[in-house]
Order: sequence, then structure tokens, then C-alpha cells
Amino acid sequence: MAGGQPDRAAPDLAAARSRRILQGARDITQVFYTNMFNDHPELLDIFNKTNQCQGRQQTALATTVLAAAKHIEQLAVLLPQVTQISHKHRALQIQPEHYPIVGKHLLRAIKQVLGDAATDEIMTAWEAAYAEIAKVFINVEQTMYRQAEWQGFQPFKVVKKQITGTDIAQFSVLPTEGNPVELNTLDLKPGQYITVKVKPANSDHIALRHYSLTSATIHDGLQFAVRRDNRNAHEGLVSNYLHDEVEVGDEILLSAPAGDFLLDEMLATQNQIPLVLISAGVGITPVLAMLERQIAINPNRKIIWAYACQDSDYHAFSQEVETLLGKASQAELHKFYFANGELLEKSWLANLPNTADIYICGSVMFMEQMIGDLLSLNHAQSHVHYEPFGPKMSLQPQVA
Repeated sequence: MAGGQPDRAAPDLAAARSRRILQGARDITQVFYTNMFNDHPELLDIFNKTNQCQGRQQTALATTVLAAAKHIEQLAVLLPQVTQISHKHRALQIQPEHYPIVGKHLLRAIKQVLGDAATDEIMTAWEAAYAEIAKVFINVEQTMYRQAEWQGFQPFKVVKKQITGTDIAQFSVLPTEGNPVELNTLDLKPGQYITVKVKPANSDHIALRHYSLTSATIHDGLQFAVRRDNRNAHEGLVSNYLHDEVEVGDEILLSAPAGDFLLDEMLATQNQIPLVLISAGVGITPVLAMLERQIAINPNRKIIWAYACQDSDYHAFSQEVETLLGKASQAELHKFYFANGELLEKSWLANLPNTADIYICGSVMFMEQMIGDLLSLNHAQSHVHYEPFGPKMSLQPQVA
């Protein structure tokens, strides 16, 4: 690409952008995943089964593909979204050879769902569009691989495991002997996540999951937190394995930190624009690292901290947060316990400063509500940063 333009003339996608394809996007992605996993069951080692079952992955793919088709002549417009997804791909070790497999089954799904409506013109346009999209992703991801703190999955030993709240375990890990990773050379950023690779005994497949760093320091090794996912008749494969089976002294495999949900450290040095950190449940983990970094850089900046969870028993890292906020010269601490009828909602958000740098993390539903409310209150989108625990492109903010 040059100047945001494809290397060759972009195909005419007028037909491919037809209303029929837009309406069928979700069906297309569902058929796509079914066909691809039937032909390539080894890819089940990469994809999150929970996100598949809940439809999040399908929604994210449909949103991404349609956005790319819409902007095929100016793919640079989508670079922020491409970057977000590419961080996940690099963390999961997605390689260039995976893209032809995806392309083949995506085109097959379009034809299967649309039937006769998928004319030769439409299929040719989508084939060309996918080739351009894949090229952009591959180029971005190859740069990320070169910049990664380490390559592939490396072994780490658990040196500490502690429960915070009711259902969150924090792990501290150090590189094993012979591991090429040197902690004192790492450039960790608050908001990043690591990716764990495990093989639970009750699964036929390897499982990969992303978990946020709770600290960007290395005093106690790499630190990340895992919530036990046992809600709505669902038992999280990896979270339960880590809670029940992994103990101090055990080894786990991690890929290098990734992610673009990062504290703006330039703004961290000034005192005019306050920092607002909003989280729910285990969403506290990346913003806890941001709070720690903000205090280290500039404790005089105004900080507004808001946290929501079920009740005081589920309140994670409460002591750590209070200790950090105690070092700030201007800090507000707000707690919302659902069991007490305390809701973090628009009426509270309306009291935030008109100009603030806001970071939000939590469930998809929580994120959609928070982002929608903030945008409806005229907060600039460029100052509303977020990280859901699920595919980011599946988010559909509710603007009231």
C-alpha cells in the first residue's frame, strides 16, 4: 500500500456491498466457521470456543469483513481496527499460511449462503477484496512479530498465586531455566495482556487465552489475573484449569505481551486533563496497571477511579487500589455493588469532567453501555479508550 491505497486497482465492490450481503453477513460467518473447522480441526487449537458458542467471533468477523469491503479503496481508514485485531493474531501466533485457508472458506460460505445471488461478479470482487485485506493484516502482523519481546510460546514457572475477591486468581511467573526471556530487558506497558497456552485434561485441543497484566513492573515477575468463569451454566475451560490445576512451581507457556489498550503516557505527565479509570469485575486488571504507572509518572494528576462488581466479597484488588490512590494528591474512589442496588450508570457518568482521558474495561454488555452513555454525553471518542473481554469488533455501543 502507498498513501492508504491498494497496490493495484481496487475491484469494483458495488455489487458486493449489496444489501443482501450486508443482511447475510452473520449467516455467512456462521457457515464459514463450521466449514473451516470441519476441514481444519487443528484450528480449534487457536480459536476460543466460548466466543464461538456465544456468537461473538462471528459478529466480530462479519463487522471486520464488511468494514474492510466498504473501505477497500482506502484501507488506511481501518488501520486502528486492523492493529487491534493484529495484536490478537500475533499473540495467538497466527501465521501468513493461515490466511489462504480463511479466504477459501469465507468465499465458500458467501456462495453457500447467497446461492444464485452470489454472481460471478460478486465472487470475483470478494476474492480480490480478501486478497487486499489479507495482505494488510500480514504486513502489520509481521512487523509486530519483529517487535515482540520474545518469539513463540516460552515456559514460565509460577512463583506466586493468590486469590483476590472471590473468583480472581493472580499469578506471578518467572522465566524457567533456559528460557531466553530476560525480565530486566522487557518494556512492559500498562494495559497489555499475555497469552496462556495450556492443554487441559478434559479437552481434545490446546487452548489459548488472553489475560491482562496487573502490573507493568517486574519486581515479582510477570503478573496477570484470571477470573474463574462459571456463569450462565458455562464453565470456562482455561480459567477453571488455571484456578484448580496450576499451582506454585508449575510451568505454563506464555506468548509475549500484546495489545493497544495503553495509557497515554504523554497525558500522564500533565495536570489539566484528569484520568478516569472505569472497570467492572475482572476488567479491573489492565486499569490497575495503568493506575500504578500514572502514580509512578505523576501522582499530582487528578484521578477518578470507578469500580463495579457484585458485592464487597467480589471486590478484587481493593487494598492495592486504595494504597495507590493514597499516593495521589487528587484522587476519587467510587465503588458500585450490584447486590446493594448500586449501578454505575449514565447519571453518574454525567458528573465526569467534560474533558477527561477515560479508560474502560469489563464485559461486552458493560462496555456497550458505558461507551454509548459517554458518547451521548459528548465525550470525544478519541478520549474514550476501551478493552472488552471478548472480540472488540463484536461491540455495539448503545448510544442513548
